[in-house]
Amino acid sequence: MKERTMDKLQTDAKLLGRLQSFQKISLIVGVLALIVLAAGFFLDTEHFFAAYLVGWVFWIQVALGGLLLLLIQNTVGGRWGLVIQRISEAATMTLPLLAVLFLVILIGIPHLYHWADADAVAHDTLLQAKAPYLNVPFFIVRAVIYFVIWIGAAYLLRKWSAQLDDNPDDADLRKKLRNLSAPGILIFGFTVTFASVDWMMSLEPHWYSTIYGMTFGVSAMAAGFAFAVVLVMWLLKFKPWSEVVLPLDVSDLGNWLLASIMLWAYLVFSQFLIIWSANLPEETTWYLARTQGGWQWVAIINVTLHFFLPFFFLLARGTKRAPGRLFKIAALVLIMRFADLVWRIIPAFSPGKLTFPWLSVVAWIAIGGLFMTVFFQQLTKANFFPTYDSRLAVHAEKEEATSHVS
Repeated sequence: MKERTMDKLQTDAKLLGRLQSFQKISLIVGVLALIVLAAGFFLDTEHFFAAYLVGWVFWIQVALGGLLLLLIQNTVGGRWGLVIQRISEAATMTLPLLAVLFLVILIGIPHLYHWADADAVAHDTLLQAKAPYLNVPFFIVRAVIYFVIWIGAAYLLRKWSAQLDDNPDDADLRKKLRNLSAPGILIFGFTVTFASVDWMMSLEPHWYSTIYGMTFGVSAMAAGFAFAVVLVMWLLKFKPWSEVVLPLDVSDLGNWLLASIMLWAYLVFSQFLIIWSANLPEETTWYLARTQGGWQWVAIINVTLHFFLPFFFLLARGTKRAPGRLFKIAALVLIMRFADLVWRIIPAFSPGKLTFPWLSVVAWIAIGGLFMTVFFQQLTKANFFPTYDSRLAVHAEKEEATSHVS
């Protein structure tokens, strides 16, 4: 059977060694950065939790982006999804770690969220009106619900996918994946919308945007996809990736990356255009804090490097078919996802005053080191590809499939 041809693929011994080395390095870097981050708590307690929130949200967007891509792949299919499936699965397996790291944010609620200050609420009519939703107990309950749903979905998708590797003809398992994934996309949309309101938009509780949740979800998809593309482009140097991934697959990944940043840009511009045209004081304050005191340059750089530069490069077919170029573009998108979060979160605490977010960078490295440690461990626990799918197996024995990585 075609599915069985995937079992003949061999894994480059150098690859396993590299992944194990990266896992150890990630752990060491993460622990060292955590020590620096802990020192930062005492050196700059006022901005510690905001910086931590930036780093934490970045990595949970990568994990949630992987979850969304898995849900889409199991619903609509496509070789592009099979190529990144095990990378996305490994990324979602970091959600329990991120749930534990969320405890730091819970500790920092009084420092992060104005609505958690009882005195402030007592003197603010608007906060009193929002109090039934914006209160600490309900905030925690909602977070628990989000993580239970996300971790549960990620666990089942990973479990059933691994079982299909051993039982490729099990139609019930395939049906389970589809039945979970289709409604899962809708549930994902609801949960990330509420999560974005809780964790980010409520940093400034007097401001609101009805498109904020969708922007958060699309940002997560862009982060998850850019992360997967970076990994795939590097893994093409090794077997079995060099034997399975075709030039057309590389091009498809480039197209999907292009689509994700275009959708992100569309939503960001739509929000700006609507608020600019309405010109209401309660809405414009959010942009005023982010377009003064130097933050306007961050906004310009963000739009230029997050959208315009990748957009024009990814329009070229040659870029989308060149793993080296695509690697650089995807890495740039990942970096700009971090810059975008800095621009969105930090001005809530330092409006109109741009300072280098060194503590945010440290938090990003610290959490990222732990994230990558778990990621590499999970990536090596299962087959690098879903061996049960014939759409990959049909190409596995073609020698010319490796020509694009020579």
